[in-house]
Amino acid sequence: MSDNNNEVKIVDYESQFQQNFRDLNEEWISKFFKMEASDYKMLDNPEDYIINKGGHIVFALLNNEVVGTCALIKTSEDPLVFELAKMAVSPKAQGKKIGYLIGQELINKAKELKAKEVFLETNSVLIPAIKLYEKLGFQHIPVIDSPYERADTKMILDLSI
Repeated sequence: MSDNNNEVKIVDYESQFQQNFRDLNEEWISKFFKMEASDYKMLDNPEDYIINKGGHIVFALLNNEVVGTCALIKTSEDPLVFELAKMAVSPKAQGKKIGYLIGQELINKAKELKAKEVFLETNSVLIPAIKLYEKLGFQHIPVIDSPYERADTKMILDLSI
């Protein structure tokens, strides 16, 4: 690990982080796209839409400041499938491998829970994000019935192998 990562701590969701979850994601989404109704619903109520339904949210703290977040949203129970969603890293913390660290943390959580797969939806203009997801082991698959207008890329990580 480089010196930069020594200061990064990954922590689980606590209600005190709800505004950070919303702010980081709104900043990221608004930079490239427009916020959609489904974004507001999830970002304003992460406990109802993610945590209480068997999902997980983690945060990256850099020198005790929240600089990144990502969610693992349960989409089915049998087989257990999660969506990796709402990954956002503050511009001031980009380049410190925070996206990789939080992505890996949630993939490990999905493995612990014996999930069959994790999928994600993104947009092809987000080349650095797609490269990150490929580095995490995700493979490209066709997009079908996405709840997001902006999603033109879908990727899956098969954990049953």
